[in-house]
Amino acid sequence: MALKSLSAIVMFIGILVTGCDESSDAEATPGGRYRVVCTVGMVADVVRNVAGDRAEVTQLMGAGVDPHGYKPTRDDVVRLEQADVVFYSGLFLEGKMAETLKKMSETRKIYAATDSIDRAKLIHPEGGHQQYDPHVWMDASLWAETALVIGDRLSEYDPTNAATYKQNAAAYAERCRQLFAWGKQVMATVPPDHRVLVTSHDAFNYFGRAYGVEVMGVQGISTESEANVRDINHLVDLLVDRKVKAVFVESSVAPKNLQAVIEGAKSRNHPVTIGGELFSDAMGAAGTYEGTYLGMIDHNITIVVKALGGTVEDKGWQGKLK
Repeated sequence: MALKSLSAIVMFIGILVTGCDESSDAEATPGGRYRVVCTVGMVADVVRNVAGDRAEVTQLMGAGVDPHGYKPTRDDVVRLEQADVVFYSGLFLEGKMAETLKKMSETRKIYAATDSIDRAKLIHPEGGHQQYDPHVWMDASLWAETALVIGDRLSEYDPTNAATYKQNAAAYAERCRQLFAWGKQVMATVPPDHRVLVTSHDAFNYFGRAYGVEVMGVQGISTESEANVRDINHLVDLLVDRKVKAVFVESSVAPKNLQAVIEGAKSRNHPVTIGGELFSDAMGAAGTYEGTYLGMIDHNITIVVKALGGTVEDKGWQGKLK
């Protein structure tokens, strides 16, 4: 298994070294569409909405996949090699692929969806050195900006359909802003002293800033970081002192460390329940509403508001949640 992974990485780097000839015109698949490959679902969903039926969009990482430690497979390498355009999230979300993707972008049409976001709007976590928090999609108003970037890049690649891409991008960005406004409205129904969100890792800092919630994660911004006994004990103290009654698991992160926090609080006679499962670094299952970006954030806001004592409809913003 390790040998296969090594081979995939060697092939991946081989693409970087050799590059590939590019055509200035959009090259269509047999179905009349050009090929776009995206790393994570959040980016792929924006591309699907902006490109419409002009592109065949493939995402490398599906539901429940952690992008921080993801290594490209042999099939991924082939997809990237055959793609006309590639989009990734950026800000080192795709930890083990980030540098290679950035270097490949010197010779191929590969773009980071977050590259044009004003760095003043990004979160620079304490102890993060020069690395920004990559979980930008947790703030729907900020993620709206990626739609405009993707619209511009697709317009450059396929100028014949530029007007359509820009119209689709503007419409999608507006829906993101509407979701953001609704999120602030329903989160305001949570009593102020209950607005504490404890999760497996620090994927929710933008969520906390956007919707007015104090956020605590057992691990750092990357799931590659390790939680230690001091981190766990600190969270146990917070749960007990603030009388926090719910914590949240994540769909793409093992709950082991969070379970240790729950057990620690229980040992101090403070019962804590799991308020629900949130989508952090990956969306829900393909083909479901939660498997779209808007559905993912709608789900997270609804689950958090309900668990922390606020008022929100069970089916969320658009009445589409399960």
